[in-house]
Amino acid sequence: MRFLLSLLAALTLASALAHTEVTGITPAAGARVVAPKTVTLTFGEPVNLRFSTFKVVPLPAGADAAQTAAAALARKDDAKLRADTAPVLTGMAARVTLPLHSGLKPGTYLILWRLLSEDGHPVTGHSTFQVR
Repeated sequence: MRFLLSLLAALTLASALAHTEVTGITPAAGARVVAPKTVTLTFGEPVNLRFSTFKVVPLPAGADAAQTAAAALARKDDAKLRADTAPVLTGMAARVTLPLHSGLKPGTYLILWRLLSEDGHPVTGHSTFQVR
């Protein structure tokens, strides 16, 4: 009986400490596509959009994706540098679609995000796609 109670407590704790995950990205990571009109991220559970950040930015040739993502997340007045239209997002959602500017130039683009998990921890990540 103690074993079952311990197991139940461990499973409950693990569930409580779980971080929100991105479960899908369109365009897919590493995809080569004709300039898309939108980028979509899907999450394992709804996220609070007010406390989350989503951006799509060009990735300069030879640049490190992780470093570029960290710098882009920290920037505030970057609307002119972004490939997305910098929409204001509110509410809770398990899917976010970011409209992109028309006529994206060929090259690599970086999709980046910072989410606030249910347990209060930020979750950051990035993905790339190429416009041909």
